[in-house]
Amino acid sequence: MRSNANPRALVVRHDAVSRSVQFNEKLIAFAKHWGFRPRACAPYRARTKGKTENGVGYVKKNAIAGHSFTSWEAFEAHLAKWEREVANVRIHGTTGEAPIVRFERDEAHRLKLLGGRPAFGSLRELARVVGNDCAVEIDTNSYSVPWQLIGERVAVTVAAGEVRIRHGVREVAVHKQSQGRRLRVVDSTHLAGVTGRDGAVYRQQIATAPTVPSSQPSLLRPLVEYEAAIGGSF
Repeated sequence: MRSNANPRALVVRHDAVSRSVQFNEKLIAFAKHWGFRPRACAPYRARTKGKTENGVGYVKKNAIAGHSFTSWEAFEAHLAKWEREVANVRIHGTTGEAPIVRFERDEAHRLKLLGGRPAFGSLRELARVVGNDCAVEIDTNSYSVPWQLIGERVAVTVAAGEVRIRHGVREVAVHKQSQGRRLRVVDSTHLAGVTGRDGAVYRQQIATAPTVPSSQPSLLRPLVEYEAAIGGSF
């Protein structure tokens, strides 16, 4: 059975009503590295999703079916020749013109040069526990996260020169990947409300409530005062 849903390898969540989309972290990193913006087809919409799948079927039936190849190189050479002599010069049933003509007129000038940009490289997904210094360690370097996450387990994605950190489904920090060793990369907003910003992070001490005569019940400060003293809840 053919599925009309967005592939999970690219789209984590796509609300068909609100059209809000959550892309896979790998796709986001890949798109940022190569300078493009991904768009998700609406699920179960033949005008977009269906047309994409029809193109795959056309290649399978017209270019591949009934052929055999002695090597991968031979297969690639066959596809290149078929694309050049058949697919690109036929009159397309929807647009009414040859794909190569439409490409050269509407799309070729929009392409960008790679400019010597290095390959995307391998993406790494890691799990870390936030230390008392309000950071996670990756390749000997430490990267800050909001101090309220001290002791929490977070997911880390390292790709395309960036370190992206998530707590649950929420992205809580994004840093440029350090090329040095044993360096501390800090976003100052992560330390708002705490002391010791240049070293270990400690929560502010809260003064104890004043003593009262034993004939009166002890009074506790409102919780909002404690929360304000340590910078608020996360």
